[in-house]
Amino acid sequence: MSRPSVTVVGGGFGGLATACYLADAGCDVTVVEKNDQLGGRASVLERDGFRFDMGPSWYLMPDVFERFFAAFDREPTDYYALDRLDPHYRVFWKGGESRADGDTVDVTGDLAAMRALFESYEDGAGDALDEYLAQSEEAYEVGMEHFVYTDRPRFRDYVDWDVIRNARGLGLLSSMQEHVEEYFEHPKLQQLVQYSLVFLGGSPTNTPALYTLMSHVDLNLGVYYPEGGLGAVVDGIADLGAERGVTYRTGADVTAIRGERGAMRVELAGGERVTSDVVVSDADYKHTEQELLAPDDRQYDADYWESRTYAPSAFLVYLGVEGDLAELAHHTLVLPEDWSPHFEAIFDDPAWPDDPAYYLCAPSKTDDTVAPDGHSNLFALVPIAPGLDDTEAVREAYRDRLLDDIAANTGVDLRDRIVVEERFSVSEFTERYNAAEGTALGLAHTLRQTGPLRPDHRSDALDGLYYTGGFTRPGIGVPMCLISGEHAADAVLEDARRRTHTT
Repeated sequence: MSRPSVTVVGGGFGGLATACYLADAGCDVTVVEKNDQLGGRASVLERDGFRFDMGPSWYLMPDVFERFFAAFDREPTDYYALDRLDPHYRVFWKGGESRADGDTVDVTGDLAAMRALFESYEDGAGDALDEYLAQSEEAYEVGMEHFVYTDRPRFRDYVDWDVIRNARGLGLLSSMQEHVEEYFEHPKLQQLVQYSLVFLGGSPTNTPALYTLMSHVDLNLGVYYPEGGLGAVVDGIADLGAERGVTYRTGADVTAIRGERGAMRVELAGGERVTSDVVVSDADYKHTEQELLAPDDRQYDADYWESRTYAPSAFLVYLGVEGDLAELAHHTLVLPEDWSPHFEAIFDDPAWPDDPAYYLCAPSKTDDTVAPDGHSNLFALVPIAPGLDDTEAVREAYRDRLLDDIAANTGVDLRDRIVVEERFSVSEFTERYNAAEGTALGLAHTLRQTGPLRPDHRSDALDGLYYTGGFTRPGIGVPMCLISGEHAADAVLEDARRRTHTT
């Protein structure tokens, strides 16, 4: 088989994984990345001795990373060290006028302790948790094998007995909220098994029950921290690609993709052209189609992209602070007891949330290299609707509101301790990553945007163009993007084999 030369546009996890698989298969691969560092949304911010993961910060689904590196006869620990977190995360529920009205729990991998915790909120909830986790584990094993690791781009791919037999009971048609209500009545318990929907860019009412599998990921598989942060994982995968001959070019802003299979060209700002047999785009799918391609080479029109449900954007504040953060865990969630208004402000009536659910990450609790001595590293993330107006005045006011909320609900008053501060929101997601509507993740995992209803890895309008990353299958999140890279590479190689056999 003739191995094609490949240009990968975008150095996020999907693009880096695609490059590794294709280079390992003997392709000549070049990755061109708009920004000055690889990683896409998993960029790193360094300032005055502090180092922040700017995007993803949870290392979940360790089996996916192990599988990825094993494909190259490697292990994750060949490139970075891992610490299992205990607790996995801490939850503060907001109280009324005073913090004393609130509630705090630690979520751990000690299942006996978790059963007791659930039972303390609701009679019978300990046994219900056992049943829920058993179902979650089954959903994970079946879902990963038959719907994630196996790419199914067409509806007819689902119409075979093996898929139908294994899909029974996965709840593809019901929502997460409907599914969870069958097990738990207490709203706090429902939140504990649904919080991970934020990683899927959905809400309890618009995400398929299939994603109950995330509770198996959380409670059974564990939550880890790669020493050095997610940036260390980016470096490890980039090193793996370099070992196999991948060429990386950063600071290479792509302005157009033209040509056809065998004679593709990627045009860069400044007029340079990078030529190859095929192109794989890990850039935002909408941006690629609407901005980089000629109209005749587009699969979807503007109305299609207007009709999509995008995952949330985020309001992020990166803080270097004096002293420690004794009240917080490495991962901390601060939740209102009724989070429905926040989800409504994201998906139904877009607005800055009045009573937000938010996430705090304090990696210096685990890693003393991410902050100077005597200081702590913290970032706060509030999920918000994509496309919101985020003027400086709005951001300043919301930042103050957020700091007040953190103080009131966790007991951590940061105001007089901040020595470094940076903010990142809708505008920066749009400008830095060419993200549609400033989404932080891509297309949400709604029922109408799952499986074959997501955009395909192959372009059916431009022969020689492929896609990887969070807009296509299997979806958003670092593990899913690694698998997307495998699917995209398989598509490139399969088409090359087919063409060899027909010529």
